[in-house]
Formats: sequence, structure tokens, C-alpha cells
Amino acid sequence: MSIEISIIIPTQRRLEGLARAGRSVFVQAGVDPSTLELVVVDNDQTPSAAGVARTLAEEAPFPVRYVHEPAPGVANARNAGMTESQGELIAFLDDDEEAPAEWLAALVSAQRRYEADVVFGPVHARADWDRIGNRVYLERFFSRFGPRESGPIDHYYGCGDSLVRRGALPDPDRPFSAIRNHIGGEDDLLFGAMERAGARFAWAADAWVWEDPAPERLTLRYTALRAFAYGQGASAHCAAAGDRLGVARWMVLGVVQALTFGAYAAVKWIIHSPSFAFSLDIAARGLGKTLWWKPFKIRFYGLTAPAVAQAAS
Repeated sequence: MSIEISIIIPTQRRLEGLARAGRSVFVQAGVDPSTLELVVVDNDQTPSAAGVARTLAEEAPFPVRYVHEPAPGVANARNAGMTESQGELIAFLDDDEEAPAEWLAALVSAQRRYEADVVFGPVHARADWDRIGNRVYLERFFSRFGPRESGPIDHYYGCGDSLVRRGALPDPDRPFSAIRNHIGGEDDLLFGAMERAGARFAWAADAWVWEDPAPERLTLRYTALRAFAYGQGASAHCAAAGDRLGVARWMVLGVVQALTFGAYAAVKWIIHSPSFAFSLDIAARGLGKTLWWKPFKIRFYGLTAPAVAQAAS
């Protein structure tokens, strides 16, 4: 049978996570394995994931395609996977995620039932929470929540744990914008453009995955910087569309949000309130809406340091 569904896992020096994510897609139930393929995109300058990809290919019940994309950047990695994949339906799984056996079938079922162009599923963050401060905030930050029931939705989420119909994309092979290579938000730009073009989005409540955040990310410093970058997305999105009024509106809202919740955060920090982190997050997003242009962009992707991890088997 021909390939109908391509599962794409972009990766950069997370060999243990890649092995876990890859093996989780081998045990998917309710889908015909003869219609599937796994595409592993190695976004390291040196092909550090090649060994893991070979091991996965030996274990897999369907074809595994290894793509080395040395040009750093999250958009480059996703585009390389799209170019090399064959399926009409594209499932994205991140290299820090693990999918239960019902994951893919739930995404496909929602896509067919609601005739959706893109389907999103929940993400449950997983860590040794008993040893980590600010557990409630961090667990929520690294998770994705949505409606309790599956159905059409009028907004979009991120690319990790999603199913995209290739025919609905503005460019079926390289739909992700390179201007977001290092800061992220390439999926927001794509899905925002699709929304304006009339794309249909759906939520698959049963298509959940685990996410294992890297230990170094489980800090308020990291999440505040990331929240700042998320805030930049709204203003930058309007700027990219030439909507100056929209940019001004987001910037004004951002100033109010940053000042108001910055003050709340300061007070809560002084009194040791457990909700301090939530106020800090909102303040950081507001500041991002205000300081959104190039000098303030923060680089999260496209690192060029040499790989140090060893292949997992």
C-alpha cells in the first residue's frame, strides 16, 4: 500500500528522547502500519542522530527515513521533514514527547470526522515534580490543555502533537517560514495564515502525549524568557501582515499587562505567594508584546555547538 500518514520527529541532540519518541510510534493501534512512515530529521551540524535512526529502522514495523538537515533552525528541520515525507497526512511529534498507543488513531479519527485541515491534541508534562519548585506553574506551562470533548475549534495550538493535511498547506513541501528558525513560532505563522485562508481546525481530546521537559528548562528564568518570546508573537504576527494598527494595539495592551502584572508579581514575591510565577509569566508576555522587534528576539533554536550526546539503543 502507498504511504498515507507520515510521522515527522525533528530532533537536535536529544538522542534518548528521540529513541523513546520513535519507539512509541511503532506500537500505534487502530492504524494500518503498511500506510505509515517515520521521518527523523536530524538538525545537528554533524549527523549525531544517525545511529539512533538506524536502530529505530531495524525495529520498525514500517519504513523509517532519516534526513540530515545541517542548516540550524526549527523551520528548516520541519521543512526538511515535509520535503522528504510522502503522506497526505502529516503527524508531528517532538523529540521530548512520547505517544500512547491510541494517539495516532485518535488524531486521524478527528480529522476524518470533522473534515479538519489541522488537528491538535493535549500534552501532559512529565517530570519528577516532587523535587521541583513551582510545580503547579511549571506543570501547566509545559502542558497543553483544551476542550474536554473532541470537536471543531476556532483557534490553533503549536505543532507538537498535531496532524496536518498536506493539501491544505500554502506550500506542501516547505510551509514553515525561515524567519522563525531561531526564535520559534514558525507554527503560529503557518497556522495563522491557514486560519485567514479558511482552514478548519479540530481538537482530539483523546490524542494526548507525554512531554518530558529538559531539566535545565524547569526554571522560572527559562519560562519567563519563553513567555516573553510567546508575547512577541502577537505583535510580530501583525507586523509580518503589515497591520500597523494591530501592532500598536498589541503594544499598548502589552504595556498595561507588563506594568499591572509586574506589580502583582513583585507583591506576590515579597509575600511568598505560590501564584507569583503565574503573574510573572503574564507580565513577561506583556513585555514581549511591547518589545517584539529584532534587537529583543531571543534565540531558542538552531544551536551550533558540537553534539555531545551518545546514541541510544
